[in-house]
Amino acid sequence: MDGTASTWPAALQFFLAGVLGGSCVLQWVWWRGELRQAGAKWTLLWSAVLALGFVANGLLAMAPEGLVGAVLLFVRAQLFVAVVLVALPATRAYTAGPPVRRYVLAAGAFALVRAVLWLTTDMVMTHTYVQGLPVYGPLDAATFLAPVVVVALYVVRAVGKLRITLVGVLLLASGVASVALLVASHVVQDRATAEGFATMWALPLGLGLEVLGLDRLRRAQGDAVRQNEMRDAVARIANAAWFIKDPEALLLRAREESRRLLDDPTIEGSLRPLARGRFVTELFSVEHDAASTRERGFLMDLAQIVSAAAERHALASRLSQAAFTDSLTHLPNRHALDQHLAEALDQADVERTRVALVYCDLDGFKRANDHHGHAWGDQLLVQVADHLRSAAPPGTTVARLGGDEFVAVIPRAGTHDDLMAFGRELRAGFGGTSPEQNPPRLTVGVAVREPGETVAPDQLLQHADTAMLEAKRTRAGVVFFGRELRNRVNAETQLRRALDEGVADGEFEAHYQPIVDTVTLEVVGLESLARWTRGGQVLMPSDWLPLAEESGLIVPIGQALLASSRAGYEKFRLPVAVNVAARQLAEPDFLRHVERSWGDGAWTQLTIEVTESALLDDSAAAAGTLAELRRRGVKIAIDDFGTGYSSLSRLATLPVDVLKIDQAFVREIRTRRGKAVLRAILALADAHGLDVVAEGVERASELTALADLGVPRVQGNLLGRASPTLPVRGPRPRPRGRRPVRVL
Repeated sequence: MDGTASTWPAALQFFLAGVLGGSCVLQWVWWRGELRQAGAKWTLLWSAVLALGFVANGLLAMAPEGLVGAVLLFVRAQLFVAVVLVALPATRAYTAGPPVRRYVLAAGAFALVRAVLWLTTDMVMTHTYVQGLPVYGPLDAATFLAPVVVVALYVVRAVGKLRITLVGVLLLASGVASVALLVASHVVQDRATAEGFATMWALPLGLGLEVLGLDRLRRAQGDAVRQNEMRDAVARIANAAWFIKDPEALLLRAREESRRLLDDPTIEGSLRPLARGRFVTELFSVEHDAASTRERGFLMDLAQIVSAAAERHALASRLSQAAFTDSLTHLPNRHALDQHLAEALDQADVERTRVALVYCDLDGFKRANDHHGHAWGDQLLVQVADHLRSAAPPGTTVARLGGDEFVAVIPRAGTHDDLMAFGRELRAGFGGTSPEQNPPRLTVGVAVREPGETVAPDQLLQHADTAMLEAKRTRAGVVFFGRELRNRVNAETQLRRALDEGVADGEFEAHYQPIVDTVTLEVVGLESLARWTRGGQVLMPSDWLPLAEESGLIVPIGQALLASSRAGYEKFRLPVAVNVAARQLAEPDFLRHVERSWGDGAWTQLTIEVTESALLDDSAAAAGTLAELRRRGVKIAIDDFGTGYSSLSRLATLPVDVLKIDQAFVREIRTRRGKAVLRAILALADAHGLDVVAEGVERASELTALADLGVPRVQGNLLGRASPTLPVRGPRPRPRGRRPVRVL
């Protein structure tokens, strides 16, 4: 300390200070890696104080006697005390020992007393030197050993029964060695030896802290590697969750990953369903708990991935079931049927086998459902589904097409007779539980795709539907879609195509049949009849009218007829009667169609002819529309009167002006009964103030008889066939005694 000593002790001190400084950097890295745990913080502070102590020792070895040496000596003494004091919170942080506050206050009080005595008296430091070495006072050892004893007591209490690792033993041994050197520096009488101990006492503790830092760095690096491996494992399981459809298989894979990374073969997993489609997954060690929070978090992450995957697959399964399963009967729905039928046809192409489609419909279901309620109807549909399931051959797929329609797909189907027998068995075996005397029954249509045929799934379904409708029409119960029915369907398809083209090309025109006075035979009106001219040939309504009404093409045809009828009125200047089908009358825009087709004005010259059934199918709506036309001056006629089912009591409530007697009654006019019926109709018309026109007059005798009965107007082929031109008959003198002619 006289400034002449060799430099190697100082160099050694600075070297040790540098080593501890590097250790501080390691401890700082450790501190950040440990998420600022208290142990890392106090170890960093401990190493920093020791490094400063070595710096003070190095400076003191080179400093001359005097003020600088005295200051450095005091600083070194306080740093030594600080090392002792920092040991208290560091020990508590590592051992989770008892509260350290009282020990810190006690040791700090001794250190403060020592510092005060050092500066103000000669009891600790005499401020003199002998042969370049400082001379300490009588209380030097006591004031220094007091805080050391406090720290030692706390360490003994904190360590207690803790299990100490090898690194902990090394650190404890280095601390004991440093304390021994420190104590020796205060009790050894030889000044040179004591100063040497004071200079080197921190070396064992510094080495221990260095080993601790290296160990912590190794562990931090290992933890970082482990954390990356855990993150990669979580990513692998998350990716696998999108490809592994079985949640249990995904759980096994997560379990194997956790066993490998945590080196624990006892880890097990469980997957339990909860309410509302939720799942809970657990990954746990049978023998011991996870060693760290990170490992527990790793297991929880894997468990959450498995739970989420299980919930996702369960939701997908429910959605798939809802998309392909009928919710009421739990049969496959239309989407599933389309898919299965396509697969069955593809398989049949490979096997060269037949595929049969059995189409079932409940007769009278809507009426019974409206009468008994929807709950009863649902129960009946479930009974049908159960019946079809139980009666279907093995390998058959039964699906609900919608409403009261069911379909059975039979792969490797048998012969025609086998399929017809199966259809009859389905029909005969189901009676339903209905309180009605005539409960709903099954109507069955059967269609087959033969090997080698090119029939699409939708086409095969249409064939079976056509067979079912034919069974309804003929009341046969079961119908097979055979050659005859196929030819008729093909003919109807061609006719439908021709109808579409005819409407688009304006091939429909009006032909006019005269309505004449029975007395004068003067033409007093016209009935406009639709005729279709195609390829130079006139097609009669009986050839195409049913299909036009069924397909809805009767609506544009009727509009064209009404427009042509207005042109006929303008040409012939005679009132015109136009037939309107029930399908036309049911159109919401029927009134607007009439206005657009007929045009403005001349409403009193138009008569709309409707059938009894058209009036009564939707009497309220039809009556309202016809009443509006009647308000404008249009006359309303009931066509084919007597052949329908109108109630005579309701005749007065309907918006009617004319009764047109059907030709069936005209044919019976030569009989007494026929004449009586006609007299009754005439009396009814007279009572309600209605005009009468008799249709279908083919013979002169019929005309004479009608005139004798007082029928005012007639029409028929005898008086003129329907044609684009008008056959005009001149007036003749009116005989006496005849009833006056009512003007249309």
